[in-house]
Amino acid sequence: MIGAASCTAHEAALAEAVGRALARQGAVLICGWRGGVMEAACRGAKAEGGFTVGILPGVDVREANPYVDLPLPTGMGEGRNVLVVRAAQAVIAIGGRYGTLSEIALALKLGRPVVGLETWHLEPAHGPPPPIHRVASPEEAVRLAVALAQRLP
Repeated sequence: MIGAASCTAHEAALAEAVGRALARQGAVLICGWRGGVMEAACRGAKAEGGFTVGILPGVDVREANPYVDLPLPTGMGEGRNVLVVRAAQAVIAIGGRYGTLSEIALALKLGRPVVGLETWHLEPAHGPPPPIHRVASPEEAVRLAVALAQRLP
């Protein structure tokens, strides 16, 4: 689950619904660390009894939002974005800023499926657009992400 550390109330509601749906599917939610989309997704997952992992940019586990079950401090700053994506079997992006954009790019580069819910639209100078699977609802995002993750070797 990726998205901005500060987000709109609408994006937070989408993220919380995604977290709830992931927990109902029995999926582990892996995210960044603090507030915004990440905290909302973790809050939703915890409300449904799910398990959450926060990959932290710093070295202090207290940086994690209160809904993270397993905080993993990296001391890597923004470099931890690659760990978030590498640890995931599929990535759901909601909204986002440049950190989210970097995670989308890393996921595509690493061959991770990316499901986009009101997130970046990318258009390369040459060739087809990147395979970001656009969805209209949190439930559709989770259904598709789980299905795509199951196809990976």
